[in-house]
Amino acid sequence: MKAQGKTVKEILANVPTERHEAFKKLHNIIVKNLPKGFKPAISYGGLGYVVPHKLYPAGYHCKPSEPLPFAGIASQKGSINFYHMGIYSDPKLLKWFVGEYPKHSKQKLDMGKSCVRFKKLDDIPYKLIGELMKKMSAMDWIEMYEKNYNPKSKKK
Repeated sequence: MKAQGKTVKEILANVPTERHEAFKKLHNIIVKNLPKGFKPAISYGGLGYVVPHKLYPAGYHCKPSEPLPFAGIASQKGSINFYHMGIYSDPKLLKWFVGEYPKHSKQKLDMGKSCVRFKKLDDIPYKLIGELMKKMSAMDWIEMYEKNYNPKSKKK
């Protein structure tokens, strides 16, 4: 499902009623724990948390006009999805998150590469998401991104 809105405020206002409270609470915990350098923004048509062009002018290698994505949330058909590129690209961070998850949620972890799906809205591990957001600075993310994903940096 594509987010409805062209600004962060519009996307938050247009989340389905039954998900509004959980979605907004997840957004607020992310923003509260977002390290300096990251900004809430529209990223690929959805609600993202990005490294703005001001800090990383090259932008995202797939689409340089877009800021460098780091995390995001989306209201999908059967879940609220949380995306975090740090757990996708850093095996130590992924191991930490997978190990901590059962301490914060009764639900089995439903996860893809960078996507965590929350189907039971009353069991979203907000505290864990907040802790995760603090674990990687914008500069750490830029360094990891350039090391792993940016084709220009591999040609050096």
